[in-house]
Amino acid sequence: MPTRLLILASQSPRRRELLAQLGIPFEVVVSAIDEQRLPGEPPVEMARRLSREKAWAVSRTLEHPVLIVAADTIVIDGEDVLGKPRDAEEAAAMLTRLRGHTHTVCTAVSVLDTITGTLRSEAPASPVSMRAYTQQEIADYIATGDPFDKAGGYAIQHQGFHPVESFDHCYANVMGLPICRVARLLQSFDVPLPDHALDSCRVHQTIPCPLFAS
Repeated sequence: MPTRLLILASQSPRRRELLAQLGIPFEVVVSAIDEQRLPGEPPVEMARRLSREKAWAVSRTLEHPVLIVAADTIVIDGEDVLGKPRDAEEAAAMLTRLRGHTHTVCTAVSVLDTITGTLRSEAPASPVSMRAYTQQEIADYIATGDPFDKAGGYAIQHQGFHPVESFDHCYANVMGLPICRVARLLQSFDVPLPDHALDSCRVHQTIPCPLFAS
């Protein structure tokens, strides 16, 4: 068991579900920061910065010593970053843009120890190839309301839409929290993990994980 309370700095139900797979108790404290991209900022550096800022923002609201896990997921297409769509029109534009080719999803993860002020981050990037779904499929998916809290306007795990044609990287990374990287960061802060903690991630995702062995 960790010697410090573990905090997840996210309101995302997907991140709560993924972190719970490690079998470590945690609490949720939502961060509130400006998530705009800075002028000229490289996409991956944007994700790293936002994950760090989320961790620090939550730390300022707490008085007791904790470990904070914060994350930021972005969809990168070329040099552009696609955030969460503001409305149905923007969701349709994003999904149309991504259709039929490969883009990149990066989830930056930061872990902050509020006792020492030590913060460590990782930012894995996963290539995602989208299938050639139709405009009607886009409209039907938008009608479910699912795209509006998702970077790029889609969820890789959505059972009705099935937006992805092929994928052989970290499924949890695209969902919003790369569990193997979180585990490695927590271990660097001497947090003991339950035996076989990462096995649950592999079983949950139902696809082979090329990163698990390393």
